[in-house]
Amino acid sequence: MRVSVLSGLLSVLCLCASNGWALSPLKVKESIIAPRGWIKSGVPPADHRIVLRIALPQPNFSILEKHLYEVSDPHHNRYGAHLSKEETEALVAPHQDSIDAVNEWLELHGIQEADLVRSPAKDWVTITMPVSLAEKMLDTKYNVWKHSSGDEMVRTTIYSLPENLHRHIDLVQPTTMFGRFKRDKSTIVWLDEAVEETVQKAATITTASGVVVDASCNTTITIKCLQQLYNAVGFVPKPAKKNSIGITGYLEEFANIQDLQSFYADQRPDALNTSFKFLSVKGGLNDQNLSLSGAEAGLDVQFAFGLSHPIPATFYSTAGRPPFKPDVGTPEDTNEPYTDWLDFVLARNDTPLSISTSYGDDEQTGNVLAPKFSPISQLRLNISPEKFRPPCMPELCSTRIFRLCWRGIGARGVSLMFSSGDGGVGDNDPNPATQQCFTNDGRNVTRFIPSFPASVTVVGGTTNVPEVAVSRFFSGGGFSDYGSSTRCIAHTAFKFDRPSYQKDVVDKYLAALPKGTYKGLFNSNGRAYPDVAAQSDRYRIFLSGRPILIGGTSASSPAFTGFVSLLNDVRLAKGKPPLGFLNPLIYSKGVDAGFNDITVGHNSGCGTTGFNATKGWDPVTGFGTPNFGKLKKLVC
Repeated sequence: MRVSVLSGLLSVLCLCASNGWALSPLKVKESIIAPRGWIKSGVPPADHRIVLRIALPQPNFSILEKHLYEVSDPHHNRYGAHLSKEETEALVAPHQDSIDAVNEWLELHGIQEADLVRSPAKDWVTITMPVSLAEKMLDTKYNVWKHSSGDEMVRTTIYSLPENLHRHIDLVQPTTMFGRFKRDKSTIVWLDEAVEETVQKAATITTASGVVVDASCNTTITIKCLQQLYNAVGFVPKPAKKNSIGITGYLEEFANIQDLQSFYADQRPDALNTSFKFLSVKGGLNDQNLSLSGAEAGLDVQFAFGLSHPIPATFYSTAGRPPFKPDVGTPEDTNEPYTDWLDFVLARNDTPLSISTSYGDDEQTGNVLAPKFSPISQLRLNISPEKFRPPCMPELCSTRIFRLCWRGIGARGVSLMFSSGDGGVGDNDPNPATQQCFTNDGRNVTRFIPSFPASVTVVGGTTNVPEVAVSRFFSGGGFSDYGSSTRCIAHTAFKFDRPSYQKDVVDKYLAALPKGTYKGLFNSNGRAYPDVAAQSDRYRIFLSGRPILIGGTSASSPAFTGFVSLLNDVRLAKGKPPLGFLNPLIYSKGVDAGFNDITVGHNSGCGTTGFNATKGWDPVTGFGTPNFGKLKKLVC
């Protein structure tokens, strides 16, 4: 009897030792103050389900980053030697110890392997579960939080994990992220309502670079205008089978094929009766009812695919539509569609070589995504609520997602472009009395609000011929605050300081500013953006069967992406690999000659006139707009 009791006791002790998380004390993983503008409005229904995402550490990520910079640096002997999907996955994979530790913890809560969805590299674990189970696992209480705008979400302000598990888990979400997946209004001008503008008497304009452009391009941007402005007239792609271009779609923005055909008939007749491949992500739709045509989706596919025709094109539609209402009719929160898109493309081998995204947010929310149309008809007065010196978790969540986006996808030879936003240095408002750029750290002092994400190739906006920085709204630009939070410095894997490739040009710009300019308003050590620019206003597209004019850096990103696809065509036709992550190339010595430098304009916001466009790189238009004729020689 004594032997059997001792044997049983030893068995229990062994079980507890292997499942050490059962005995390890709970320790707070993250705690935040309730963000400004959000109040508790209740508790989620009993059957509310949360899609919980657990991020495991990536111990070899620095090696992946090293590979990325080497294969993206035109002066390195490995330039263009992109990694395969499998090679990339191996470099972001967690240690087996972390996988085992998380598995044991999940098993203690009755969660089995069949209940999990793992990313291909096993660095993310996704589980759909009742909110009651999430509360038990994280020793927390979820509430329904309501924003002053009416948006609702199920979140908590604190959660804990077994102390011994902290080193095996980077973060768990959704928990403390209150980012609002919001929509700004677009700057649409219906042609029959447009104000008449004086057009120059001359039929053409000759720019400083010697390019001849139709005078009409001062009031309406077309495919022909962009080809003229950016020195691509007469170029005919010889599309290699390996070339491709993609557009991401969110928020039930549908790309209508009838509108695309009307656009082609109007501006690109040789593309008539061609279309794009549609890929649904998490059940995303592309409804072809003409009355449901999306302005953002239409703008993106019409210009990106019109410029790059006949290069094979793909349109992604990712499910998810705000505002989320946590009720019995909406049992699951679909508030983070960008991570769904990332999961989707990282698991495939057929990702387009150049991709444009015209959605984003600001760093105070640290979440994705909102369409980056110009906010002329609705300035960004509802500044998102996260603290300026952010609690680490929202910042880490954002940078964790986008370091994977930037490095993981870029290392595989894909060029990612994002629009810079239309709020200038923050809220698009130059009036100190009405500006809304305030910190969320309790001080409520004025601070510039950087756009998110700034980790990829960011495209600012211009207008007119000759080109100047756009002024009907203001091109997003400035310096990232991510990495400036002292609480997050210890998380070296997530540091987001200024990359070395842009140090020289950005230091030069900052050195030329009068001493004390905007002191305390921005992080002078942060990643600077945008990198480049393109025309961003008065694009002629077709929406629900009608021609309209539309503007925003939502336009400049897909337009720039169209030219990147043409540059890939040039390289692939010569047997060279695609461009991949563009920034080291853009900032490399001599490549600035391939851009039209923009030296007039500024990007107002936060009660200031913002930064100025100037010779060389600047935080309004980057290096400027592309000169395709020069770039196609430089990239080969």
